[in-house]
Order: sequence, then structure tokens, then C-alpha cells
Amino acid sequence: MGIKIALAGNPNCGKTTLFNSITGSKQHVGNWPGVTVDKKEGIYKRDKEVSVIDLPGTYSLSPYSQEEIIARDYIVKESPDVVINIVDGTSIERNLYLTLQIMETRIPMVIAMNMMDEVEAKGDVIDCNKISKELGIPVVPIVARSGKGIHELMDAAIRVGKQNYELKQLDIYDDNIIQAKDQIKLLLDKDTEAVAEWKALKLVEGDEIVTNSLPEDVKAKVSKIVEKADNAADGDVEAKIADLRYRFIGELVKKTVKKKSKGHTLTKSDKIDKVLTNRILALPIFAGIMYLMFSITFSETIFGVLPGIGVWLQTIVVDFWDGPLTDFIMGAIESAGASPWALSLVGDGILAGLGGVISFLPQILILFLLMSFLEDSGYMARVAFVMDRLFRKFGLSGKSFIPLLMGFGCSVPALMASRTLENDKDRRLTMMMTPFMSCGAKLPIYLMFAATLFPSSNQTLLVYSVYFLGMAVAIISGIILSKTMFKGEVSNFIMELPQYRIPTLKSVLIHGFEKVKGFAIKAGTIILASTVLIWFLSRFTFGLRYLSEDEMNLSIIAKIGQALKFIFIPLGFGNDWRPVVGTLTGFIAKENIVSTFGVLFNAADGIADAAAEGSAAIPGLEMVFTQVTAYAYMAFNLLCMPCFAAVGALRKEMGSTKWTLRAIGFQMLVAYIVALLINVVGNLIF
Repeated sequence: MGIKIALAGNPNCGKTTLFNSITGSKQHVGNWPGVTVDKKEGIYKRDKEVSVIDLPGTYSLSPYSQEEIIARDYIVKESPDVVINIVDGTSIERNLYLTLQIMETRIPMVIAMNMMDEVEAKGDVIDCNKISKELGIPVVPIVARSGKGIHELMDAAIRVGKQNYELKQLDIYDDNIIQAKDQIKLLLDKDTEAVAEWKALKLVEGDEIVTNSLPEDVKAKVSKIVEKADNAADGDVEAKIADLRYRFIGELVKKTVKKKSKGHTLTKSDKIDKVLTNRILALPIFAGIMYLMFSITFSETIFGVLPGIGVWLQTIVVDFWDGPLTDFIMGAIESAGASPWALSLVGDGILAGLGGVISFLPQILILFLLMSFLEDSGYMARVAFVMDRLFRKFGLSGKSFIPLLMGFGCSVPALMASRTLENDKDRRLTMMMTPFMSCGAKLPIYLMFAATLFPSSNQTLLVYSVYFLGMAVAIISGIILSKTMFKGEVSNFIMELPQYRIPTLKSVLIHGFEKVKGFAIKAGTIILASTVLIWFLSRFTFGLRYLSEDEMNLSIIAKIGQALKFIFIPLGFGNDWRPVVGTLTGFIAKENIVSTFGVLFNAADGIADAAAEGSAAIPGLEMVFTQVTAYAYMAFNLLCMPCFAAVGALRKEMGSTKWTLRAIGFQMLVAYIVALLINVVGNLIF
């Protein structure tokens, strides 16, 4: 029989770092059953019989958010063999609150006392052996970032899991709470002793989920017992339970932790925060950091000194794809005596379409790696804190910045992340703004136009400006919506700011690999299928007559584009049917715009010239777009309705078809107005 281990801990306690270290590459990400929140599972790299489940980060097992409910339900209902509770040693008092709640479930547990290097650096001492004796469970000191103590931790967890370790009964609560709990436990005769014990305490706390699961007759009896306990606890037994837990933790810490300084001293993080979260400097510094990140990704040289990593890697990929790989594949097909339409399908369809997307993979990888570095370092939590000041002006708290920030990666998980917001107003307003962020799928569109129409301009500044255009439109939209459709009070924003840390290379690479893997899978499935479909529609008539390159304007897809292009004439790109078709295929997946252009503009003809320069440009675009209309086209596809997958997530999270249609209608209207303004004003100026 294998062993099932669950990892539980507060946000920013090092749980994900530990999970990556334990499982290495033997992990996969899915969704919790019925819930679109990431579920990470892996196999212990030293023992394939040991499976590890990374639960969402949570401060408690109270049912206040989806993450807390998932973590609690898994521990209570799935009954893992052992729970590894990761405790941040630098914030031990706060972290131990979750520890006590997990212990109350009676599931065997091991504590991983993490960040012991930082504890020692502060001059503090944590006696793990004494904590183990007081709580009656193993406590293993570790440093997840460096891997120190992890093997000892896993050995202890496996040992506890096999022994079915019995947890110690702690003396935490007063007679009033214990009496109420024992009385309720007698009413739960269908549950096991451990489950009844946990349920009874949760019912005393007033847990709505557990209460609603009871039969009506039992619920009435429980209500009377809880009401009596409430009266004996000055009207708030839930607050009394929390207070007693913290008192127990305070006594435990007093016995087991020696702190070098009795008063508050400024840590390195505090000193850095004096600059990075400064009321005046914070936003300019954030803008500067973002520009540096974009320079590393998109510029040939960084400030004219260092070579740009993203462009250098892109050159290698383009040279290989458009050179040896294309020559080999096309040569093999020609030597096999393939028909002209088959040659066109592979060369003008698959290779040209996929090549346009794949050529940007290195830059997407670099951007994701840099963003993962900023997230793991603790800086992005500060940005959310700083943004709270700005967001409050248009009716949102800084907590909404987290889903918006995730939108730079992909709109789907970003929309899902909005469920952590406290009220419907915040959730819906945030979801209407989230698609305005430049997700990774939109990046190839900007890079395609930058390489083709802005070869001698500052391409970093161009891409940077599109990203900030999305943020600016989101802010302006938020102000308008909060004054009209979403009036109401701004919810409070409470967020822990983790210590600044230098992320490990392994952790950053795993994060970057996961995101790029998703992009590559999409390229090999959705985009490949779309490329073949686009090629077919662009090379055949409704009567299924095969067309030559010069006859594409008679194709099925051309007829569709020509019928709709009048809509886009005011935006500057409605005089040709191909940009219209690109926008339509972008609703399937935004990267499709690049692969569509690769097919429709017959990029295969210009491959040799582009490859010679190591460029990802698509020859022919300059015949349809000016720099102004190209920017308007980028803006429209940035702001308009997102891909179908994101629309599906939007519908699920909104919980209403009416609200989903409102959001899509608003996004299309905003996209049209912004693109129109860019075209009109741009042509007046330039």
C-alpha cells in the first residue's frame, strides 16, 4: 500500500518550494473535483509509492474562502495518511494557529519548521525537540530553498504514516467549550470518534458548512447547546475559541523560542520596504522594474550594453525552424512525390502557421521566468499592497491586483482567482477588468508587429506600452464601472508581506516550465488544428475547388472576412479581409492571430529573408498595416473578448449568462472605442 501525504501551510510559508523539492519533475497540475482551483499532485522522487498533494495555502480551516474549504475537505474527508504542516519559523506564532486546527482533525501529522536559516540569521533559537514534546508530534527543522532537512522530514512523515500515529490531546479550551463540545458529540452517533470530536468543536464555533449538513432535528438541539455556550462566553464563543488557541500558542512559544531582541528591530525586508513601498517612489520603481524585465526579454541590447537574452534565443529558434527543419521536412515531402496541395498544407499551412507562434516561445519563457522570480522573491506582494492606494479610488481593494497580475500569464486562472475576493461586487468588477491584461497568448501578436513594422524602433518600449495600455484601460474602466454598475463600499485589504528572499533557480525554472509547457501544448493541439483549418478555408472555395496563392481572395475564409470587414474600416484595418479573419480566429486562441497571418500572408515565401536576419517578421504585413493601424489592431485584440476558454471560465465564475454577456459586450465596446481613438488621433499626429 502506498502512502498519501498532504502538504498544508500558510501562504508564503515555503510550501510550494518544498513540494517542488520533494517531487522534482514527477508532478502534474489539474483541478480539484468540481472546482477550478489548481490541484498539484506529485510522486516523492525517492519512493514512487509515496504520493504528495499540495493543498492551497490557507491561514485556517475556517470556511471563509474556496482555498480554505478545499484544504479542510481534503484533510477531513480524504483522510491522507499523514499531513506535513509547513510552519514559517520567522512567523511561528501566526503559523501555529493552523497547526492546532489540523491537529483537531486527528489526522497524523508532522511539522516542517521551515526557514530555519533566517531564524538563525536573526539570532533566534527554536527548540524543535521541545515543541515536539509539547505537541506530541515530530517537528523537523528544514530549509526548503536549499533542501536542508528534507530527507529527514520525509523519513519522519513516512514513518508516521505507516505507524498510524495517535495525536496528543492538548489542554486548550475551558470547561464551557469542552462541555458544549461533549454534549454535541453525543448527538453525532453516526460519525467515528475522531470525526465526531472535530465536528462537535466546529459546531460550537458556529461553522455554517458543518451546521447545514445536519438533519433538522439535530440542528435544533445543537443550536440550543451553542446558544448556551455563547452566553457563557460573553456572547461570542467563536472569538473565545480563537483567543484560547492563541493563548496556548503564546505559552508554547514562550517555552520553546528564544528571541535575540525583545523589542522590534528593523529586518532587511523592513529596510527594503522603506524604499520599494514608499508612497512616492513605489510606482516609479515598479514601472522601472517592469521596463527592465521587458528589456531583457524583447531588446537586442539592454540599455545598449548587455545582449538581450530573449532576442538572442529567438534568433536561434527562428534560424533552426525556418532553416534546417523546414528544409528537411519539405525536402522529404517533395522526394516522396507529394501533390501540390499537400506541399502547400505543410509549407504554407503547418510550418508557416506554427513557426510564427513557436518563434516567440523563447521570449515567452524568459518573461515567465522573470515574473516567477519577482513573485517568489516577495516583491509582487508589495506591488499589491502599493496598488491598494490606487485601486481604492475606483472601488476596489489591492486584493484585486492579484487576479489582474495573474492575467499577465493567462486569463483563465486569473478569472478563477477572483473567487478569493470577499463580495460579488469586487469579484464581478475584477472579472470584467481581468481580460484587459496582456496574457501570454497576446504577446506573440505584439512581437510579430514589432518585428515586421517597427524594426528600427524601440521594440521594448512598444511592447511595454501595450502592456501598460491594458492596465490603464482597466483602471479607467474600473472607475467608470464603480460609479455606475458597481456602487458600494470598498472591502478591507489585509495581506501578509513575506520576507524578501532570493528564489532558488530550481523553483523559478519549474514555474517557468509549467507555464511554457501549457503554451507548447496549446501550440501542438488547438493552434495546430486551427492552422490546418485556416489553410483549408483559405485554399478552397465553397465548391471545394483548390485555389492557388494568387486566388486566395476567392476562398471560403476570404468571403467571410469580406462580409465583416466594413465593421473595422473606422479602426483602420477594415480595407483588407485578412486582419478581420485574424481577429475571428483569435477568439479560439489569441496566438491564432499570428498563425493565421503566417498562412494568409503566405509567410513561407518570405521565410528565407526573415530567417537570414534571425527575425520573426511576417513579410506582407507592411502592405496592409501602417504603424498607426498596427497599434490600433494590437489594442483591439488586447481589449476585446478573450479566447473561448477564458469566456468559459468567465461564465463559470460569474454564475450568470446575463453577467457574462454584459462583460463581453463591455469589453468589445471598450476595444472598439480605444482602437478608433488610436487610429484617428494617430493619423492626425503622424
